[in-house]
Amino acid sequence: MVIIIGSGPIGLATGIALQRHNIPFRIIERGCIVNSIFHYPTNMTFFSSSENLEIGDVPFISHSDKPTRREALEYYRRVVMHYDLPINLYEEVQTIEGEDGAFKVVTDKDEYEASKVVVATGFYGKAKMMNIPGEELPKVKHYYDDPHAYALQDVLVVGAGNSAVDAALETWRKGARVTMAIREDQIKETVKYWVKPDIENRIKEGSITAHFNTEVKELREKEVVLETPEGEKLLSNDFVLAMTGYHPNFELMNKMGIELSDDENRLPIHHEDSLETNRRGIYVAGVVCGGMDTSRLFIENSRVHADQIAEDIKAKLEQPA
Repeated sequence: MVIIIGSGPIGLATGIALQRHNIPFRIIERGCIVNSIFHYPTNMTFFSSSENLEIGDVPFISHSDKPTRREALEYYRRVVMHYDLPINLYEEVQTIEGEDGAFKVVTDKDEYEASKVVVATGFYGKAKMMNIPGEELPKVKHYYDDPHAYALQDVLVVGAGNSAVDAALETWRKGARVTMAIREDQIKETVKYWVKPDIENRIKEGSITAHFNTEVKELREKEVVLETPEGEKLLSNDFVLAMTGYHPNFELMNKMGIELSDDENRLPIHHEDSLETNRRGIYVAGVVCGGMDTSRLFIENSRVHADQIAEDIKAKLEQPA
C-alpha cells in the first residue's frame, strides 16, 4: 500500500499512475478534493490553458482560453469519479513512523500501514504571516474568497502579486474603499499581463490608493498603522486582506524526517529522477518540491512527477527482498 498525502492535481495524478501499475494506494487529504484550488478566490482564472492542467488523459473542456476555478473544481472532481480513486477526505496526517517498507502513517483519525509514502501537499496550505500586532483579529484574512463580503467597507490589501491585485480590483468593483500596502516600489512584474494595466490605471486615477515602499506596522480593531516613506499613517479600516503568499508545510516535513536545504528556499532534498527524499521510501511530488520558490513549479510542469514516482516505486517493489 502506498499512501499519498494531498489530493491536489499532482496527488491525484500520482494515484492514477500507481493504479495503472496495479499498485494499491490511498490518498489522504486534510480538506476537500483539490483543497487548495477550492480555497482560491471565487472568480479566479488560471494562467494556464485547460490542456496544460489535464491529468490521467481526461480532457479538460473550458469555455475560454483560461479556465476558471469553478471549471477546475468540476474537472478534477470528474477525474476522481472516473478513476474511482480511494480518498480519505477531511483527515490530516500528523506524522510518519517506521521505515521504508514498513511505515505507519498517523492521522487525526486513524493509523495506516504503508510500504511507500508520497508527499504532495503543495504550498497553499500555510500562509506567510506578517508577525505584527493585531494579525490575530477576525477582520484579518489570509485567504481571499468572494468580493461581495467587502462592499462599502474600508479594505486594506497587503501585497503586490496576483492574489493582491485580484483582491484589490474585485473588491473595488463591488464598492469597497480599497487601499494597498506594497513593500516594493511597484506592482510585481509577474502579475497576469491582462490584469496589470488595469490595476496600474486604477492606482493612477486614484480609484485605488496605493502606498509603495510601505510596511504594515500594526492592525487595530477599526484602523491600521502603516509605515510609509512619508512617515507613519493611520487609516480607518474594516478588513485586511493579507495577500502575503504561502509556503509548504515545513513542520510536517520536519516531523517526517525530510531534510530541507539550508538556503532561503528550504527545498526538500530529493533525487531529481525518482523524487525520493533523504528518508528512504518517502517521495515528494508537485510544487512542494520547490520549497519557498513557489514560482518555479506549477501543475503543468510537475505532472511528470506522477509517472516518475510510480515507475520508481514499481521497480523497487519488484526487487527481490
